[in-house]
Amino acid sequence: MDISIVIPLLNEEESLPELSEWIVRVVTANNLTYEVIFVDDGSTDNSWDIIQSIAARNCHFKGIKFQRNYGKAAALNEGFKAAKGDVVITMDADMQDSPDEVPELRKMIIEDGYDLVSGWKKKRYDNTLTKNLPSKFYNAAARRMSGLKLHDLNCGLKAYKNKVIKSVEVYGEMHRYIPVLAKNAGFRKIGEKIVEHRPRKYGVTKFGWNRFVNGFLDLMTITFTGKFGKRPMHFFGLYGTLCFLIGFGISVYLIISKFVDENFALTNKPLFYIGMAVMIIGMQLFLAGFVAELVTRNAADRNTYLIDEKLGIN
Repeated sequence: MDISIVIPLLNEEESLPELSEWIVRVVTANNLTYEVIFVDDGSTDNSWDIIQSIAARNCHFKGIKFQRNYGKAAALNEGFKAAKGDVVITMDADMQDSPDEVPELRKMIIEDGYDLVSGWKKKRYDNTLTKNLPSKFYNAAARRMSGLKLHDLNCGLKAYKNKVIKSVEVYGEMHRYIPVLAKNAGFRKIGEKIVEHRPRKYGVTKFGWNRFVNGFLDLMTITFTGKFGKRPMHFFGLYGTLCFLIGFGISVYLIISKFVDENFALTNKPLFYIGMAVMIIGMQLFLAGFVAELVTRNAADRNTYLIDEKLGIN
């Protein structure tokens, strides 16, 4: 199968018929074998009924329905599990992503050899103050922390090799960090394509200001787990040891000062309390590292690694 198109949605009953017809026109014009997987993230309108009617008319359309709202990351994760196409393309159901971009995105994966291509909505139709400015700040922070030079990690229109989406697990608010997850999994050829951003035709946006806070916290989580997920002691132990040594050095200095000068007021010095606090913090970090190591070494996937190829091994 050429492509799988995964579309997470929440209360998008108005756009689904038009979107499905548009997708069919594009894939038919380009002679692509395809499947479209709608993932209904707990819609309270008639979205699922419409998905059922679309699937009844066209067997290439499939659906997954959550019992309640779990979030876009969960919807994408389930869609990825079901996807069978050589190239997997994600897009939003609100028709702000154009299906006309699909052939070129597929070409960049198949012919140009990219593992992942992220859309860049260079010209946007969103409210500048409430969405564009926070998004630019967030993307700048994400580029700095992840090392990926992508302009728009938030863009829902992306294309992947099938093995990329089978190698990552998406949860929380981490759908916007799939390129970072892919990079951590060893996929290095990650590209970007300027795509059309269309004005919203139906419904209202499902995202608020809290997504930027949650997104930043998830970025910190991904950055940490990507580097220290299988060796947490290397992080906690390093900083715990440094803190303890700094505190211990302060304590030694104060004790020597007391021996040199009997009138030296040891406990009246702020440095005394700083030294004690830093030593305690160092010990806590070190113990946290031990606990994290115990958890990691007893995890079911402690020795699970992504293997690209095997030669001469069954």
